[in-house]
Amino acid sequence: MTMLKLVGSPWRTDTFRQLYNRLENVVGAKTAKQFEPLKIFTVGDLMRHVPRRYFSGTELSDLATLAEGEEVAVMAEVVDARTFNVPDRPNYRLPGKPRLEATITDHRGRLTCTFFGQPRLINYWHSQLRTGARGIFAGKVTRFNSRLQLAHPDFVILDEHGAMVGGAAHNASLASASRSALVGLYPVTGKLRTWTIADCAALALESLAGIEDPLPEWVRHAAHVVDLEAAFRAVHQPADEAVVATGKNRLRFDEAFALQLTMAYRRADAASHRAIPRTPKSGGLLDAFDELLPFILTRGQVAVSEEIMADLGRTRPMQRLLQGEVGSGKTLVALRAMLAVVDAGGQAALLAPTEVLAAQHFQTITRMLGELATGGTLGAPEQATGVVLITGSSSAGRRREATLQAASGTAGIVIGTHALLSSDVQFADLGLVVVDEQHRFGVEQRAALSAKADTRPHVLVMTATPIPRSVAMTVFGDLETSTLREIPAGRADVTTVVVDTVHQPSWVQRGWQRVVEEVDKGRQAYVVCARISSKNSSGTDGENLAGSGDDGAAAAVEDMFEELRHGPLSGVRVEMVHGQLPSEEKEAVMARFAAGKTDVLVATTVVEVGVDVPNASVMVIHDADRFGISQLHQLRGRIGRGAHPGVCLLLTTAEEQSPARQRLDAVAATRDGFALAEVDLEQRREGDVLGASQSGSRSSLKLLRVLKDAELIAQARTLAEQCIAQDPELNEPGLADIVLDVEMDAAGDWLERT
Repeated sequence: MTMLKLVGSPWRTDTFRQLYNRLENVVGAKTAKQFEPLKIFTVGDLMRHVPRRYFSGTELSDLATLAEGEEVAVMAEVVDARTFNVPDRPNYRLPGKPRLEATITDHRGRLTCTFFGQPRLINYWHSQLRTGARGIFAGKVTRFNSRLQLAHPDFVILDEHGAMVGGAAHNASLASASRSALVGLYPVTGKLRTWTIADCAALALESLAGIEDPLPEWVRHAAHVVDLEAAFRAVHQPADEAVVATGKNRLRFDEAFALQLTMAYRRADAASHRAIPRTPKSGGLLDAFDELLPFILTRGQVAVSEEIMADLGRTRPMQRLLQGEVGSGKTLVALRAMLAVVDAGGQAALLAPTEVLAAQHFQTITRMLGELATGGTLGAPEQATGVVLITGSSSAGRRREATLQAASGTAGIVIGTHALLSSDVQFADLGLVVVDEQHRFGVEQRAALSAKADTRPHVLVMTATPIPRSVAMTVFGDLETSTLREIPAGRADVTTVVVDTVHQPSWVQRGWQRVVEEVDKGRQAYVVCARISSKNSSGTDGENLAGSGDDGAAAAVEDMFEELRHGPLSGVRVEMVHGQLPSEEKEAVMARFAAGKTDVLVATTVVEVGVDVPNASVMVIHDADRFGISQLHQLRGRIGRGAHPGVCLLLTTAEEQSPARQRLDAVAATRDGFALAEVDLEQRREGDVLGASQSGSRSSLKLLRVLKDAELIAQARTLAEQCIAQDPELNEPGLADIVLDVEMDAAGDWLERT
């Protein structure tokens, strides 16, 4: 059974058919539409949308945590309520719009709620909002007269037992309050209110009454978890906090077990296929390349290369993750593996996520190989092979020539973007697939490229972002892991400084002076901006601007390019590059910078990975708080790659104690990518760290936290391995559906479920 053979199969159990019943079939199309911004489309999606916290009838929210623009639902007590412009007799009008202002409190701070409506409604709401009344108030936090308020919030008033006694809710039944001793406050969006979600969850629970648990009883017993229906009721209609804990524990286990079962299935599937051993021949291309190297491999590069060569020599396909510190030489190790495969008569394909990165790999590899990359041309060395580049914007003639070389086997190394997945790209004997920046690709893309080989090829996955072990175990559990920590000798130190552009404007000017000084010494510099153009707010290269605020305030490449070349850098050669430039123009700009014909390159994060210019010694990152820790670490890794000490300036307007500033301070404090990866994971949701493509359009980790739940993940892995050992073909219907669910999610097919 191939890795993705399950995808597209019908559900084998009634349970999964019920869980993937479209939500509109249960709550109606109009209500279901409100759930779409929350990525809730099915009954199962709703069941796993768990309240972020629960209240008894006596608890109050912390109003100090509210932020302007946030949609909130808070439990609070009414201090007072006053009406304005409401006539005291019918048919009598007062100037101004009738309104009600109520002040609510958490016994520490206060918040104003303002309501507008007809006098009859105003009077009714006023009667509900008695001094001392407790209720849930839901709406958008706005600012008026320099103070936060809720403008026209929905609300429900609860009695001392948590049951609803009145309110201004669009859906006033508040089913959860009447059925449960606890009231759950759900994550909400737009006009969707927490009690609407509670009502819909109650309807969904009714539709799932009596469902069969997909987990075998022995697995539930070993994991000490309740059955699935009980878990859903525990989180949506709990009697007490202890019941909530049992429900969440089951749902957390489900997330861990589903991932681990899928990984175990993939490992077993890979082991069941035969691969052609690819052993390099003595005196071949690899030996010729090693003789050309002007340096000695690090101990880490030697050790990892030996692991990879051993895998390539086996009849079982290699499934290996190569991760390493920035500048540790992963590309060199991967290239040696590709040359070994070419030596053995096969071909290697390198899949990169962007055209800039693919072009950089092509230039780096052809430069490193020299004449050994001229295979098929007159006068080429005997061991030489062809190296070609295939991207979406390749000209018709260039693409035709490259695909012909790939299909004929003349090109031993084929480098490209998603274009390699196209039907017109074929191989004579694909023996190795190298996937760079794996977090930007889904498993199905890796498999699609592998499917172009008659016999299962070996697979090497590279990531330039160091991955904490807990994440690697969860997301890359189908791969063996090799790690490069050692930085090659001769690399210079890099100093990182956080510059507060609001309070330290003179430091910014000094930064530009430093750039000029470095250029005068013959060095080069990068200036990185968060977006391309100030003319629209969507002009980024698709990078994840973690923690970004208002995009409108971010410096743009086009503006910065003009400002610098006519201002502080007017005496140096400045160029710009970003993802929206034509492919040939991007390549030309990068080539000039690499050749030293450009002094300063103003860019987006297209230079984040793969760009190797040893002469670059300065990097200035504008609005650094708009980038994640891993991105900043990768960007910084573009300097100090030669013998020249580097300096990285992180320009920011973030307040000193803010989370954004703490991220920058963490980056400035260390160059250890693995330490930064742990900090990154602690500060951000795993779904963000892993990247959306790891789990389809939604994060599969809703409750699971890979740091906190490492023990649970390990337990799930053990049970999953036992399941696959007993049932490698997944004949157990419930287990087959669990894997199908994960694989469909990864393949992005879940929106099409019916």
